[in-house]
Amino acid sequence: MDFLTASSLRPALAIGLLLALPVLALAGEDAAIRSTLQNGLRPALLPEAAPLPHWSLQQRMAHHHVPGVAIAVLRDGKVVHSAGYGTRQAGATLPVDGDTLFSVGSVSKVVTAATTLRLVADGRLALDRDVNPLLAGWKIPATPEVPAPHVTLRMLMSHTSGLGVHGFADYLPDEPLPTLLQTLDGVAPAKNRPVRLLHAPGERGNYSGGGVMVEQLVLEQASGKPLEALARTEVFAPLHMQRSTYATPAAGTPNIAKAHDGEGAATALPRGWQSFPEQAASGLWTSANDLSAFVAALLDSYHGRGAFLPRAIATDMMTEVSPSWHGLGPRLDGAGSTRIFHHGGSNDSYRAWIEGYLETGDGLVILTNGENGAALAAEIRNALSDAIGGGVNPLQRTLALDLGAPGYADYTGIFAQDSSVPMDQRRALADFFDVPALQVRIVDGVLRVGVAGQPRDGAMLALATNRFVSPDIDGLQIEFHRDAFGKVNAFSVEHGPARAYYRRR
Repeated sequence: MDFLTASSLRPALAIGLLLALPVLALAGEDAAIRSTLQNGLRPALLPEAAPLPHWSLQQRMAHHHVPGVAIAVLRDGKVVHSAGYGTRQAGATLPVDGDTLFSVGSVSKVVTAATTLRLVADGRLALDRDVNPLLAGWKIPATPEVPAPHVTLRMLMSHTSGLGVHGFADYLPDEPLPTLLQTLDGVAPAKNRPVRLLHAPGERGNYSGGGVMVEQLVLEQASGKPLEALARTEVFAPLHMQRSTYATPAAGTPNIAKAHDGEGAATALPRGWQSFPEQAASGLWTSANDLSAFVAALLDSYHGRGAFLPRAIATDMMTEVSPSWHGLGPRLDGAGSTRIFHHGGSNDSYRAWIEGYLETGDGLVILTNGENGAALAAEIRNALSDAIGGGVNPLQRTLALDLGAPGYADYTGIFAQDSSVPMDQRRALADFFDVPALQVRIVDGVLRVGVAGQPRDGAMLALATNRFVSPDIDGLQIEFHRDAFGKVNAFSVEHGPARAYYRRR
């Protein structure tokens, strides 16, 4: 029998301490995240002198009438926090946890894109080949402007295909559901218009859930499998996403977050959730634990550390396809340590968000089961961004300007969009802010901007004497240009790197 001495224990103790360090570090990160969620939620904009509110997650869940939230946080590619908050249904006691199933809306598109890229990596599909020859029984219809459409998977995944149908309506539990072909042709019981070309392929970025449904058709016909089975083989099983599915969960499914309206009341009863038959675009059900594994796999692939996607394909996925805001699935912003991919999801009663910091390996997942979940998720993202650091999504302080002072009156008037600005510069603005002419007014000391000739407009808050930000459209700013003659005859509209230019009419 061997006897242990103090000297023989030292190496074992040293090894034990080294093995314990990662566990202690993860525990410390988890405690820091929990503290942030207790007192770190904040708005994106605050007046210059206003103190930080230090909201708690529980306060803001009550404020926004959202009963349940699931959150996961990654640091350096590792999950350091995964937890649920609140309940699966208002008035009930069953808690949300990291495995609770949520509808995640358009986050589905990124998982669909990863499924497609797995087939590209295997040589079963090509990013830049026309998809029409691959399709049997349905083709992308020609138009007078585009008599021979050439649409590729790269276009479908980056929303540069020219196809329409931004998003889709939800279906209540007792409503009949359309087939994929009925969705593509806008035939009842589908609620959407037909998926058809609105622009020439590759001409502009135009967010199209309809285009992602064409992507689904390509996947299913190329593989001979329904999307649910294909995604299980290519994504869910390799990443151990055991709770994820593109199929509508059956009544009685355990540990599922139920749907709630803007007042926090349960809806889609008695089952408790809607159906989303447009699977590739908005039909994914998943959990915070599963989605954090997915985000981690994309980050690892981008850094060449994992086998999920080849590094070259992951890099392609995380590079904008001009003139879009998107890469091959996700949206992209920032540079250097603030380079991120992200995507939100918005079905009627569920809001979701995923985000990955490409250079640091950090990331986050936010899932909610309420109609007002997007506003809550934005405040949670603010807190988590502050905790992660790196300068992503900083607080912006607005100024109290006296817009009645001399010099500000020449900001007002009607300004027409300069159509000569190339789409590579206009990018996402050509999609969600393609306004031919804008009217600027100063009303009761507030700068207001709206569509020329329309009564509705929105307030803009000052960030500088010539720069204003919208509190309603996240990230939208206007910069007025005073020229060398002291005149203001133009302004720029900005959204991240996207730029549009307006000249005084």
